[in-house]
Formats: sequence, C-alpha cells, structure tokens
Amino acid sequence: MTTLSVVIPAYNEEDGIRSIMERVLAVRDALREVGVDTLELLVVDDGSSDRTAELVRSQPGATLVQHAKNGGYGAALKTGFAAASGEWVGFLDADGTYPPEYFPALVKAAKEQDADLVIGSRMAGAESQMPITRRIGNIIFARLVNIISASNITDSASGMRIFKKSILAQLYPLPDGLNLTPVMSTRALHERLKMIEVPIPYSERIGRSKLSVVHDGMRFGQSIVWTALNYNPARPFGLMGMVSFGIAAVIGLALIWYRLQGVQNVSPLGAFALFSALVLSVGGVMLIALGFSFNYFVALFHKTPVRQGLWGKPLFNVRWEQHFGWAGVTILLLGLLIGIGSFVATLLGATLMQLWLYYLTSAVFSLMGLQLLVSWVQMQTLDALRIREDLAASDLLGKETTSQVETSRSEIRTDRLQPQA
Repeated sequence: MTTLSVVIPAYNEEDGIRSIMERVLAVRDALREVGVDTLELLVVDDGSSDRTAELVRSQPGATLVQHAKNGGYGAALKTGFAAASGEWVGFLDADGTYPPEYFPALVKAAKEQDADLVIGSRMAGAESQMPITRRIGNIIFARLVNIISASNITDSASGMRIFKKSILAQLYPLPDGLNLTPVMSTRALHERLKMIEVPIPYSERIGRSKLSVVHDGMRFGQSIVWTALNYNPARPFGLMGMVSFGIAAVIGLALIWYRLQGVQNVSPLGAFALFSALVLSVGGVMLIALGFSFNYFVALFHKTPVRQGLWGKPLFNVRWEQHFGWAGVTILLLGLLIGIGSFVATLLGATLMQLWLYYLTSAVFSLMGLQLLVSWVQMQTLDALRIREDLAASDLLGKETTSQVETSRSEIRTDRLQPQA
C-alpha cells in the first residue's frame, strides 16, 4: 500500500480553498494508475479569520489541521508534514496557481528515476501565467542556487513538489516563512538527495497574493546563501575570491605592461589601481582560504569528513586545500626573496621609482603566502579535532556495547543459577 499525503497550507483562502480541495481529491484514480493506493488530503488552516476552516471541515475526504494563530507558510507546511501518514508527501498552494492534476506525473517521474524529491517546475517550458517580476525573481533564485550549489535546476522556489517522508530529517531545519521552498531545494542538493523536475503549467491566483516581491525576494536570496554556507562555505566564498583575484590579476598585468613600456611615474589613477590590486589580490586569496577553512568547521560540527569544495565536489579527486601548506610556503618565500632583492638593489643605488613595483609584488606575495599557510595550519588542526571526536565517539560506543554484552552475560549466568521449579 502506497500513500501520498498532500498538504495545503491555507491562510484566509475562502475564495479558492474548496476548488483546490476538489481538484486534489479528483486525482485519486490517476494516482492509482501510477501505484498510489491511497490519497490523504491535509489542509492546515494557519489562523485564518475568514471561512477557510469551515469550508475545509465540510469537505468530505479532507482533514483539517488548525493553528490557533498565524505562524507562516513554512510553519503550516511543517505541521502538515508532521501529521502526514503517507510514505510520500506532496504540497501545493491553496490559491489555485498550481495544478494538482500533475501529481500523478510527479509520482511517476519519482518512481521511474528513483528520486527523493520531485519539483513541479514553472520555469521548464510549460504554459505559465506568472507575472514578469516574479518570473525574473525565480530565474535569479534558481541561478543563485545553481551557482552556490554546483547544480542545474530551473525552479528552486516552486510551491508544488513531492518527496519521500523518510528524507525529512535531512531537510530540517526549515524556516517558517515563504522561503521554505528555496531552502528545501538548497538543503536537498547539499544533502546529495536525488532531486528532479517535471514541467508544470502555472495559473493566475485566486484572490490577493501574500508575496512581497522585494521583501520576500531578499529573504529568499539570503536564505539560499545562508543555507549553502551551512554546508559548503568554500563554494560562495571561493567564487567571490576568484572574482576578486581575477580582477586583481588583470590590473597587475596592465601595470606590468605599462612598466615594460618604460612608464615609471604613478598617476593618481595609477595609485588607485595599485591600491585596488593589492586589496583585491590579498582579499581574494583570503576569501578562498577562509571558505575552505570554514568547510572544516562545518565538518567538525556535522561530525562528517569534508566532502565538498569550491567545485561542489573534489576536482580530479584532489582536495586542493591539502596543498595550501607547501603552496603558502613557496609563495611566501618568493615574496621575501623579491623583497630582499629589492632592498639589496636599494643599497646598490636603485631609486624608488625603479623599485616600487617590486616592493608591491613582494608585499602581495608575502601576504598571500602567509594567509595560505595560516589557513592550512587551521584546517589541519580542525581535521585532527574532528578525527579525535569520531574516535572518542566510536570508543564510547564500543564501551557501551561491551557493557551491554557483559550485563547480558551476567544475566544469563544468574538465570542459570536459579533453582528449577
């Protein structure tokens, strides 16, 4: 027996709640054709002040769950997830924008591709009546998730999806607000769950939208980034560092080219370029190194090995941060050698106008090498602490198991010494 529990969060949705409930219940036969024997419909009334709860209560086949006061879209969904009895859980909005007729297609795709989570994508080519501002926002959110998660999805914020209830522990914690869906998508990707998409149409909503394009859009973006930082800080920090370092490299090459042309004087614009190159190059390496270091903090607190990095997974099966030590020493020594050589040239009569670029290069290389070296020491320390914690946990588990075995043996011996009746 396979059961799909469909959760509908509802807050003052008296205009459309009856219609969407009837449409959900009407897909029972289609669900049976794809192997779902039972459909459970749960409507979570999130403290509505209109007739929403009354309409749900009068609908045969629907179960009403009520919040005493409004807790938010995500809070209502999580209440529904907890009350769901099915092996599969689905959800959609109460405003009629998402098509419940596509639940069988989502279930079929999940079974055929052995997926953990299936998103009904509004951005994958099906007919859509989504306002242009929200369409642009959803494209941005999807691209943001793809960039920081090294993935390729089209609709990270879709409010219609199904998932195996058994993966809820991996998806939690989830927020109480409208940002539950992008956070769920981001966590699923970083938890290495199999997530696929099925194109669905999208209709104009019944009633007034509760979504604020600016306020909720900023919350969505912030939630995506913070969720990614909880799993793989090296990805967002590393990408920012690479951009920063890339700009610094372009400025540096331009300075070298001007120097080769015989230009030695520094104009006000040139001085700003020098300042920018120094800050961006050192800052870029610092961001990359910090990102990888933070990954080791994450691994320590999650009690798991470091399994992700700048590219979302080890590139060429190499953990590049393991080479920060010798790379840092090499770059630091190179910077010191350039600095010492410049100082010797000064003693031999070279002028500041001849040597300023070498001193600048020495400072940049020395600071970058020092940053890499410090980060490498930090990562080695954190990894050693993680391994120590794992060993301590294993040893404790082993002692508990041994104690349980000895207790069982003692009980067996005691039983054998009891006189027979």
